[in-house]
Amino acid sequence: QVQLVESGGGLVQAGGSLRLSCLDSGHTFSTYIMGWFRQAPGKEREFVTAISRSGDSTYYANSVKGRFTISRDNAKNTVYLQMNSLKPEDTAVYYCAASRTQGISSLAYNYDYWGQGTQVTVSS
Repeated sequence: QVQLVESGGGLVQAGGSLRLSCLDSGHTFSTYIMGWFRQAPGKEREFVTAISRSGDSTYYANSVKGRFTISRDNAKNTVYLQMNSLKPEDTAVYYCAASRTQGISSLAYNYDYWGQGTQVTVSS
């Protein structure tokens, strides 16, 4: 069973940085592709980034490319999202998710397990 818990959200000024973590309390973390999504008020949930099972392949939404970095530590059952050069439009609830698909996917319906989300607020 996969149980995902995000942490690391908060309030930061524009241009600042935050690092989100997502811990899987289960025992099969390394068998899942991991992704981060976000949802701003009044908007649909959108893909941010994802990482392969081994961590050697990543994929980013254009809106965060060059500013955000996803990584994972399979020994710690944790996936990270380093967010730099934050902008007010990055304000959202950020969710981590686990997928059993063969390859990296940006589609939410391909993800089987979701965390409860962590709020990121970027002030201008």
